[in-house]
Amino acid sequence: MNQIELKEFLDEKVIQYNTRDFIESDPVQIPHLFSRKEDIEIAGFLSATIAWGNRTMIIKNSHRMMDMMGNTPYDFVMSHTNSDLERLESFVHRTFNSQDFTFFIQSLQNIYQKHDGIEAVFSKHQEPHSMQRSISEFKKTFFEIPHLIRTEKHVSDPLKGSAAKRLHMYLRWMCRQDSKGVDLGIWKTVSMAALSCPLDVHSGNVARKLGLLTRKQNDAKALAELDAKLRELDPNDPSKYDFALFGLGVFEGF
Repeated sequence: MNQIELKEFLDEKVIQYNTRDFIESDPVQIPHLFSRKEDIEIAGFLSATIAWGNRTMIIKNSHRMMDMMGNTPYDFVMSHTNSDLERLESFVHRTFNSQDFTFFIQSLQNIYQKHDGIEAVFSKHQEPHSMQRSISEFKKTFFEIPHLIRTEKHVSDPLKGSAAKRLHMYLRWMCRQDSKGVDLGIWKTVSMAALSCPLDVHSGNVARKLGLLTRKQNDAKALAELDAKLRELDPNDPSKYDFALFGLGVFEGF
């Protein structure tokens, strides 16, 4: 396919998969449970954090996180007691355990108390066509309070080589303004043009087959390569192609 044909093909796949039906099989359903801005962004952040592995288990454990917080994530973050945190002790999702969960609650409280919330931290360091520096600076802020070193692995740093798939997915959920109803688009201070397509094994394999990506590893350099190609197709909304690449890989076995 030439570039025009490729764009037409991928745009059709975006239309096919960017529908309300997508929500019921995806972790994006978790922030959709809420209407308050702070609840949405906290629910989205926590569920995106554990979004690796089996999708059914990701969704199940994300619901469990919400249940453990009384399905009021913002109130829990801001008003939790030590006994409230003890309720989290049974939680585990792969390598993300109760110690990590507890720290995330404490760090999020710090971010709302000291930094005006998650959106303010991410928007502060955004660049015109990249959120890589913004994500890296967010990680610094997130771990500015005392923490276990092991917990740092659960927040990626693209400036240290990571594709930061889960954080780019989270940013798509929060920032992408769209009428189809999948992405929530509640953040107005981060430009859609700065978003990246989350890069994982599925989107990476499809991107290589379509000639959008040559690098073999799914890392920050590969994301930069994919970013450049997708911005040629749509510079204002490059992350929408996540629906096409993910849908082709997961649902069609492309």
